[in-house]
Amino acid sequence: MTITQGGQPAGEPAAGQAKGRRAQLAGPRVARKRDRRSSALLISGVLAAGLGITAVSLPVPYVVESPGPTFNTLGTDNGKPVITVTGREAFPAKGNLDLTTVYVDGGPNGPVTVFEAFSAWIGGTRAVYPEELIYPTGVTKEQSQEESAVAMTTSQENAVASALKELNIAFEQKMQIAGVPDGSASSGQLLDGDVLVSINGKPITSLSVVQTELAAGNGAPVMVVVDRGGSSVPATITPGRASGGRFILGVMLQYKFTFPFDVTISLEKVGGPSAGLMFALGIVDTVTPGDLTGGKHIAGTGTITPDGAVGPIGGIAQKMHGARSGGATMFLAPAENCGDVVGHIPDGLQVVRVENLAAARKAVELTASGADTSGLPVCTSN
Repeated sequence: MTITQGGQPAGEPAAGQAKGRRAQLAGPRVARKRDRRSSALLISGVLAAGLGITAVSLPVPYVVESPGPTFNTLGTDNGKPVITVTGREAFPAKGNLDLTTVYVDGGPNGPVTVFEAFSAWIGGTRAVYPEELIYPTGVTKEQSQEESAVAMTTSQENAVASALKELNIAFEQKMQIAGVPDGSASSGQLLDGDVLVSINGKPITSLSVVQTELAAGNGAPVMVVVDRGGSSVPATITPGRASGGRFILGVMLQYKFTFPFDVTISLEKVGGPSAGLMFALGIVDTVTPGDLTGGKHIAGTGTITPDGAVGPIGGIAQKMHGARSGGATMFLAPAENCGDVVGHIPDGLQVVRVENLAAARKAVELTASGADTSGLPVCTSN
């Protein structure tokens, strides 16, 4: 029998009233069950949303590289000339020889989140790498900054040396021992601070002299003479072998230079060795009459040795995008980075492959002359 609120069958008042009350009580009870179910679903949704937000904000062991600013080595930074020469006539230059940079998030610089890593991964100008590929395990922010500062100082000294060699300006160059690992071929014979003088009677003017002599001896003992506190000290050393098969003395070396004039490079909050090539070109332009660039806007990157060899760097795809955003139309890229260049060149940017400072200078001068630059070396896919 159907019970409706406010009506009841005749002859069953008590039962009808009872059923009516039960019906009235049952109605609100069903509503409360529905309310509880809705509340449970709402709470579950809020909880899921909260967990989702927490998940995308969790730190992940990745490093994100993105295009950073460019700095004109012929210009100024914070009101100071990037390159200042004293003790020799300098020639202010026009145009741009931009060094390029990357922003690095993650690792000792602070964690990146899942969302930041994913958005960088799907973006077109940033790159994501596992943290261990970029930083040693356990390195602190302070250690990373110190290493970057040392690399920047070394690149500046190498840039001066390579620029002066390119211009045939004489200077003094020595190689000093910066460390002798325990158990190495030279352990117990050579000391920190020793200055290499000769190897098998040949004057040591660069690392290549040592490498050439060790290779020629094919592992035979060599006679090394060092300057130790003003005294000549001979040592007979049987070379060790590096993992690649090369013969080595087993010491850490650093160059010591004495230049005929002072070159000061002022650039704040930028570290690492990758500006060496552009510093060297900037120095060449600063100490020679005229404008090396012819007023053109050129950017580039690459480490440099005192002998002028250009070496590979990281983040070149991001540096090319930063260069183009900064207005550059030509980019000088280390030959060893060509694998990372192909497929990542921004529209409107000509990328020239260079192996040394002389080749980079030639490319800049050709551009400055207004001649056809299509024949300059380029990066090609394998």
